[in-house]
Formats: sequence, C-alpha cells, structure tokens
Amino acid sequence: MYTVIVADDEEEIRRGIVRKVNWEKVGFKVIGEAENGADALELVDKLEPDLLITDIRMPFLSGIELAREIREVRPTVQIAFLSGYDDFSYAQQAIQYNIVSYMLKPISSGEIEEELKKIKADMDKKFALFTQNSQEKYEMKKSEFLLPLLLDSFQQSVETEEKLEENAISCGLLRNPKPETMEYVVLVVGMEDESGEDMTSRNSVRAVDTILKKYIRYASCYMKGRVVSVLAATKQGMKKYLHIIVEEIVESVERMMQVRCRIGVSRSMGTLVGCREGYLEAMNALSYSKPGQTSVFFIADEEQNKSLEQEDFNAITDKIDSLLRGGTKEEMQDYLYKLEHKMRAGKNSLMGLFILISQISASVYKVVYSVAGDQGIQKLQEACPINQLQELERTAENLEYMKQLCVCAKKILVEKRKKSSEVICEQAVKMIDKEYTNQDISVLSISQEMGVSPNYLSSLIKKNTGKTLVELITDRRVCRAKELLVSTSFKIGEITEKCGYKDQYYFSHCFKKNTGLSPNAFRREHEQK
Repeated sequence: MYTVIVADDEEEIRRGIVRKVNWEKVGFKVIGEAENGADALELVDKLEPDLLITDIRMPFLSGIELAREIREVRPTVQIAFLSGYDDFSYAQQAIQYNIVSYMLKPISSGEIEEELKKIKADMDKKFALFTQNSQEKYEMKKSEFLLPLLLDSFQQSVETEEKLEENAISCGLLRNPKPETMEYVVLVVGMEDESGEDMTSRNSVRAVDTILKKYIRYASCYMKGRVVSVLAATKQGMKKYLHIIVEEIVESVERMMQVRCRIGVSRSMGTLVGCREGYLEAMNALSYSKPGQTSVFFIADEEQNKSLEQEDFNAITDKIDSLLRGGTKEEMQDYLYKLEHKMRAGKNSLMGLFILISQISASVYKVVYSVAGDQGIQKLQEACPINQLQELERTAENLEYMKQLCVCAKKILVEKRKKSSEVICEQAVKMIDKEYTNQDISVLSISQEMGVSPNYLSSLIKKNTGKTLVELITDRRVCRAKELLVSTSFKIGEITEKCGYKDQYYFSHCFKKNTGLSPNAFRREHEQK
C-alpha cells in the first residue's frame, strides 16, 4: 500500500478529502496533513511518502516551489496538484518535478478515487520496471543477468547457484528443466580493422549471436568494448561444439565484416558462480593476442597449470576490497580464514603465494588511502608495517601478517567513517549558525557548500541528531527570535527578516508551532515575568 500526504490551506477541503476518500480501497494510506507549503515540505522530508496531493497555491511555499524543493530532498516522491482552472498554465511550469496528476477543483471524492487508481497503476508499473530483476514473472534481459554474473563476487552456496539458475532460465541461457550437469564457458570477442582501430560495437553482439544460436545455449552482451558471451552445454556438447563455434566466429567476422577478430576463451566451469572467474580468464586469454593478429586463445593452452597463483589474483583482491568498504568485521575474518585454508592446502609455489600476499597488502593500503588519506595510512603503517612481510619462504608468518593487516584496515575505515559523519554534522551545524539569516539557505545550498550530496547530508544529520536539516534551521531561527523578542524592542516584521524569514505570517506560524505561543504572546509573557 502506498503512503500519501494531503496538503491544502483550506481546512474544510483538506479534511473532506481525508475523510471522504476510500483510501484503502484504491491502495493508499494517509500518513500526514499540512496546511501550508512549508509544513508539507517538512512532513515529506520526515515521513517520506510515496505521493503528495497538494493545492498548487499554498501559503509560504507555492506548489511549484514545493515541488522543486521536494525534488531536491526526496526525489522519488510523486506529486499530484489540486487546483482551479486558472492555475493550469501555472502548473505546467512544474511538469519536470514528478507531477503525475492535475486534478481540478471542485472535485468529488469519487473523482479523486478514480484519479488515484490511475496514479497507482502508473506507480505499480514504475515499481515493476525497477524491480524486474528480482521478480521471476518478468522476463530478464540477458545483459541484466550477465553484468552482475560476470562482474560481481558471489559466495558459493546451493541457494546462490539455484537463484542464478532460475535467472539463467528466465533469460534463455538454460532450458527448463535443465540437464543435471552443465558446463559453462565464457568467450570475449574483440574486432579491429587493418589499422588496429577497435571496431567492436553493440551491433557486433548480433553477429556473434547469429553463430552461437546454431550450436548452443548462450547469453551475450556488450561490455567494456567487447562482446562477452556465456555458453551453456553438457560436457559432451561443449566438447563437440566449442572449437567449431570460435573458428566460425573468426571466419565469419573476417569474411562478412571485413575486420579481424580475436577471441579469448575461459576454462569450462561447473557452476554459474564460477562465471566471474571465467570472464577474468577469458580477458586474460585475450591479452595474449597481438594487435593486427587474428587468433583464438584458450586460457588452458596459455596457462596450463591451475594452482592458486594462476587463478586471477584480482578476484581475490576485489573481494577483499569490497569487504573493506562494505562488509562486516566478521565477514572479513570468515573470508580470510577460508582464503588462508585454500592457500595452505593447494599445491602452490612459494613465489606465487608471496606475490598474492604482496598484491593483497598493496590493495589494502590503496583502499585505506582512498578513504582515510595520509592519516589512515600512518595508522595502518604503525599497526602493521609493510616491512613485516618476510622472505618468501616464511609463508606462515606472511599469511598471519596478511590477516592482521586486513582486520586492522577494516577497523581504521570503520572509525574513519564514524568520525567523518560526526565532522560533517558539526560543519553543517556551524554553517546553519552562520547562515541561518540567509533566506535562501536550504539542504541543497548547504550540501553544495560542503561538497556532499543532499541525500547523504540529510541521512547523516538525521542519524546523528535525530532531526532533519529543515528542523535544525527552524530551531536556530526560533532560538534567535526568542533572544530578540526578550532583549530588543524590534517589531515582529524586523525580527522576521533578522531570523531569515521572508514572510511575517510564516515566521509567526513556525514560532508558535515550536514554542506554543505567538511572538507577541511570548514577548508579553516574558515582560510579565
């Protein structure tokens, strides 16, 4: 059920809409009401509704100003205008601000319900399009399946593999029901003219697919300037067709497109989870080719041994990078334990292990530097000096160093993020203290001054203070107004301007909402005391 806020300065109309419309029947729930544009903005920022229904001409903030402000702080909120005929051309100015409906007054509750049904249908459609990757009933495009499959790191598990298989069936890579055992191979295809200029394009995908569909199940996409294809077949089928496929691609591209073709081929993998490693292998295989040369390169031919050091080290360092940035300490420790076990158990050369540990160490330092800067590097160096890496023969000590380095780096990054959020909040509060008299101060202006996004700033402020930025600005203005009311003889209009408000009535409204008294009543009460 979608949530909605209703805003109209005419209480009778607003209450009538809230009471008479059968909200639940049309799939909505009212979570707030506002009598002016400023209150509507505050409610939207705080309650994050799916829809705002507002009169286009409102006190303090007009409908268009409100729509513009909402786009900056809550861009996903949809907005429906309620107003008279004369305001239609005025409303057209706000078409860029997620305006989904324009309802003309006078309007009955039944007419509003019919319009809400249309709005809900439109919102349902947008939601379905946005979430179709995770819903089986919507057909998944091949590129939407392949990009995360080849670029993201998945933990090996039965549940993960089953989910990937479901998605593979949805996009046609696997048939339903699929054979019990399948093998997967990744191809990376590049094309260039005689001068060596890259000729690979999105249209090249169709050319490659024309050949693949004659022999095998596949899914292809254009990625990073190459055609990338995942092939799926039984072991017998892969053995029978793979060499024929790559040769026909090369010959057809040369003959029909008049360009050279280079193909990198991965080893066969028994799981879809392994396709990321397959993609890296195919890219590595392609790197053995030379410009101007037409060739097919199988990684198994170029790198015949399959010990740990021949696996793509980037897959391991990428995983550690992602755990440093977004994982938990426990997830990091669990991954390091499994990695250490794998490194100890495999038939790996001392040099290969030493190179991998060195590469992991360098990657860790790089991440810490990108997030925490020189101070973070200094802390990391003090705790785990890079010169603690021993000679390559002392693998056990180097593995222990690697684990300590990763855990220490994770701790530094967590502390840095916590401290950074506190610093940003302090800076925002200082800026409010300094600029609250500026009538144009807003979430957007503060975030631009601080060099962060409005969404990031708003979430940090709310998390650290329990209030929104709008509430902090209002609190500071009202606090200053109290001081001026009790210590000066300024008129209310003068205090309005000195506190950053454009409208005296809006100032009085905010002051009374915050203190329970009007400015004049507050002053009189203080004088009596």
